[in-house]
Amino acid sequence: MRRPAEALDALAATPCGARLLEALPDGAWLVGGAVRDLLLGREPRELDVAVEADVGALAGALGEVVAAHGRFGTATVHAGDCRYDLARTRTETYSAPGALPDVRPAGLDEDLRRRDFTVNAIALRPDGAGGADVRAADHALEDLEARRLRVLHPASFADDPTRLWRLVRYAVRLGFLPEPGTDRLARDAVAGGALETVSGDRLGNELRLALREPRPLDVLHAAQQLGVVRRLVLDPQRAARALDLLPAGEGRRDLVVLGAVLPDAAWADGWGFDGAELRILRRCADLVVPDDRPSKVAEALRGEPLEAVAVAGGPGAAWWLREGRHVRLEIGGEDLLEAGLERGPELGAALRRALDAKLDGLLEGAGAEAELRAALQREDRGVD
Repeated sequence: MRRPAEALDALAATPCGARLLEALPDGAWLVGGAVRDLLLGREPRELDVAVEADVGALAGALGEVVAAHGRFGTATVHAGDCRYDLARTRTETYSAPGALPDVRPAGLDEDLRRRDFTVNAIALRPDGAGGADVRAADHALEDLEARRLRVLHPASFADDPTRLWRLVRYAVRLGFLPEPGTDRLARDAVAGGALETVSGDRLGNELRLALREPRPLDVLHAAQQLGVVRRLVLDPQRAARALDLLPAGEGRRDLVVLGAVLPDAAWADGWGFDGAELRILRRCADLVVPDDRPSKVAEALRGEPLEAVAVAGGPGAAWWLREGRHVRLEIGGEDLLEAGLERGPELGAALRRALDAKLDGLLEGAGAEAELRAALQREDRGVD
């Protein structure tokens, strides 16, 4: 592990970190995952700041406020490529298991004790003399050193069952293990129905975060082992093949991963997915690519989500994603009108005959003239 001062030096070596440290006032601390990752020698995924005052002044000094939530005293700030999440130090109480917390301002020590795991309950700031001030919840630094996940109080998973998802995410991403008491509390919470107290939208948000992890299938496996999800068919080879088929820069890789492990089309209901996402996931579960000539494969796959085609897999899917969907005719409806066809359904049918012939390699020649000949042939003359 790095020493705290070394962690601050590493932060100062980044443009976003340097900007933050220059603006950081008294009473403001870098907290949470950023401190954990810096101490571990990792690049932080986010820069979270706890402020023992109103966050407005620091937000204005850092950049443009793009979101603010008065109930929680938080603000999200963008400055170029930098993002900062600021929060007033607070304590939380829960009116019921799984409910959103009721918050009130509090000091830093109370703020650290409200967090999910001890390794995320560490605060860091420059001490003004080239060193670092560190504040941490009990066991936090020793748990970080031991690569151990520990909740801060026995009711942690009951208060906020989404922490069960965070437990498996951190365990896989960081290579940490829950300490025995935390492991027992997590399993008791699942067995006791804690997740049933949380809305589908909140659970779906946690599922999305899991799918965006560097090793999403491992996170899903850990979640299923704990009982956070059920019935997923966790076939790493199928998921890897689907991701390999998805064209670079197109489609949703997170939906491909989930689509590749779904047991059926109804599984994704109730997780807060929107209509477009649900259509993709349902087709991932249902789509079958025909083992037929290219024109029939194209007929079956036109309009289907790329993610679903990648999950379906096979030679036909690979051909469609890499080549078939890009095949176009050089001729159009105007060319057929000039050749004597009348407007109406036959115009579309003729263009389809030409495209099918092109896909199947049946054109007599190449280019627009060959396509026009195929379009003008009647089905009873052998072109379909």
